[in-house]
Parts: sequence; structure tokens; C-alpha cells
Amino acid sequence: MLSNIIFTTVIGILVIAVLRSIRIVPAKKAYVVERLGKYCKTMEAGFHILVPFIDKVKYKHSLKEKALDVPIQPCFTQDNVKILVDGVVYMKVFDAKKASYGITKRIKTPHLTDYEYATIQLAQTTMRSVIGKLELDRTFEERDSINTEIVRNVDEATDPWGISVSRYEIQNIQIPDSILKTMEKQMLAERVRRAVILESEGAMEAKINRSIGDMEKAVNESEGEKQKDINEAEGKSSEIRSLSRATAISIAKVATAIGQENGVDAVSLQMTENYFDELQKMAKKDTEIILPIDMTNPSEIENKIKDFLK
Repeated sequence: MLSNIIFTTVIGILVIAVLRSIRIVPAKKAYVVERLGKYCKTMEAGFHILVPFIDKVKYKHSLKEKALDVPIQPCFTQDNVKILVDGVVYMKVFDAKKASYGITKRIKTPHLTDYEYATIQLAQTTMRSVIGKLELDRTFEERDSINTEIVRNVDEATDPWGISVSRYEIQNIQIPDSILKTMEKQMLAERVRRAVILESEGAMEAKINRSIGDMEKAVNESEGEKQKDINEAEGKSSEIRSLSRATAISIAKVATAIGQENGVDAVSLQMTENYFDELQKMAKKDTEIILPIDMTNPSEIENKIKDFLK
């Protein structure tokens, strides 16, 4: 009877040991196994069997990327302004063995693993160092460069721990109220300065546009006057040419008429009539005319004209 109890007990213990030696590792998980207190292997996702009473799962790690809050902390800028900064660091385990034995924390934080606590502390110290190299204004303008510098330094430092840091994001930058008021005044003054500059540039451009318009107007008017003078000159030239041609034709006809029979008498008669017409036009009230010939003797005038024509 006793032997049956012992046998049953032994069988039960063996069954329990076999069942406890079976391990099923979920996806994106890694289990670190120790054998008699020494690292043995790392089990990844799948079905595994341990050696009963000898192998033990010591550490369990998630291989997913984690977002860890970096608590708010004081930082001093290059121009000695105290600001409060917090952020978020994104990291994941790429080597479960290094993450288990690469780093240990010096204080108890149950909600954080050793490598998580160490990564947060490293991110804080690196952030203080990077911000200490910048002036206050640049800390707002160069967030991307600050994040990049922190990621580069932290990722390099956490590599021996089996940790990969992919990103770091600054969440908030808090500055003292006195500095904030000074910055607001500075921004207001800058806006006023820009407004004055824009207004002056607008007035300058308006004057330039008006002067360009006046110049183009003057050029167009001068071109118009020039073209007008050219047209008038061409008109007068055409008139003179037409008049000269008509005069030449008239003179030619007169010369032809003089050469004909009684031509000289006809021409002299016509010129005598024209002579008297011009004298009549010249004779006005209160006007004295001195003539070189005797106006009472028309035949003398006609004879002089005939002599001139001959």
C-alpha cells in the first residue's frame, strides 16, 4: 500500500515537472533561460521544452517598440536660462541576452525594467547636455536637430545593452514667466518692426511704380510728338513738292505762251492786272506807298513789263 502511494507520488511529480518544462513563447517575445544559474539560451516565439529542475526561465522580454515617458527635468541653456523639458523616447530590445545582463538599476522601480530605467536616465542627461549648447531662442527653432542629436547619442550608448533607440520627441518646453513676458515683448517689437518695414517697402514700390508710369507716359507723349512733327514735316514737304511742281508747270506754260503769237502782250496784260490788284490790297487807310513808276500812265507800266518779259 505504501509502495503504491510512493509510486503514484513519484509519477505525479514527474508529470508536473514535464508539464512545467513545456514553454510556449508568444510572438514578439523572448525568454532568457538559465541552467543552474548560468545563461543557457534565448527562446524565441514557438514551442520549447526545458530540462526539468535544471533549466529556468529567468527573464522575459518584449521585442515590440516601446514608448517611454521621459519625466520633466530642469535644463540650463547656453545663455543661463532655466527651462523645464520633458519628452518621449522610442526603443526596443534587439538582443534579449544583453538586455538581461547588460545593465542593472540602482534603485527599485517595479514598473520599469533595468534597461528601460537606464535608457530614460541616459535620455535625460543627454537632453541636458544638448540643450546646454544652445541659446534659449534656438531651443524652440531647432527641436528636430535636438531630437536627432539625442537619438544618436542614446542609441550609441544603449547598444551594449541590446537596446535600439529609434526616435526621441520633445513634448514640452516650459520657461519662467519673466522670460516669457520678455519674449512676448520681443516678439511684439519684431512684429511692429516687420510691419513698418513692409509699409515702407510698399510705399517705395508705389513710388517706383508711379515714376515708371510717369516715365512711360512721357516717353509715349514724346514719341507721339515726334511722330506728329514727322507727319507735319512730311506733309509740308509734300505740299512744297506739289507747289513746286505746280509752279514749274505754270512757268513752263507761261514760257510756252510767251513764245506764241501775241504771247508777250497777253502775259504783260495779265501781270499788269495782278500788279494793280496787289497795289489795291496794299493801299489801306493811313498807309503811304511810294512807287517807282507813274500810276497815272498805265501804258508806261505795261511797257516796263513787256521790257522785263523780253
